[in-house]
Amino acid sequence: MQKDIQNAVRALSEGKIILYPTDTVWGLGCDATDAKAVEKIFEIKHRTATKSLIVLVSNFLMLREYVAEVPFRAVELMEEATGPLTVIYPKSKNLAGNLLAEDGSVGIRIPDDPFCKGLISAFGKPIVSTSANISGEKPSSVFKNLSGEIIEAVDYVVSYRQDDETVAEPSSIIKVGNDGSVIKIR
Repeated sequence: MQKDIQNAVRALSEGKIILYPTDTVWGLGCDATDAKAVEKIFEIKHRTATKSLIVLVSNFLMLREYVAEVPFRAVELMEEATGPLTVIYPKSKNLAGNLLAEDGSVGIRIPDDPFCKGLISAFGKPIVSTSANISGEKPSSVFKNLSGEIIEAVDYVVSYRQDDETVAEPSSIIKVGNDGSVIKIR
C-alpha cells in the first residue's frame, strides 16, 4: 500500500491522473487545485465540464482550508453518518474553478478508508474523486469490471485492492446551506 501511495503522490504532484480505490467505488483522481488536471478527468470520462466533481479531504482541518464556511449542521451529519457521506457546501475556496458547480458550491467527503486517508495525507492537498467510468455508465467498486478505455487513459493505476470484489455503492450526497438547511441529493 505504501508504494502505491508514493507512486500516486508523485503522479498527482505532476498533474497526472490516477485510478484508485476509494471508500466507495473505484475513482479517477487528480490534484483538486489543478484546473488542467481536472480538465483531463472530464476528457477521460467524456463528461461535460458543466458538471461538478466530488473532492476528498483527509480530515476536518483540511476541509476548512477549502470551504468558505462549514455549517455546524454539516459537522453533525458527518458525525452521525453510518456510511460514506458527501456534503455539498455553498462556497469553496482554493480549489480549481472547473470542478465546482455553477453556483460555486462543492461536494466534499472525508473518507473513512486507510488507503484514501493515507494518500490524501501524503499528498497534502485535496484529491478529485469521481467514479472511474465513462459518463452515463455504471460505476464499479470491483476493479475487473472497469472499462479498458478508462484504465488505458490514466497515468497511474493503483495496485492496492485490485483483487477485492466487495460490492459498494457511491456515497450518499446531501447539500447543506449556511443556515443549516439540508437537502438530500442521493
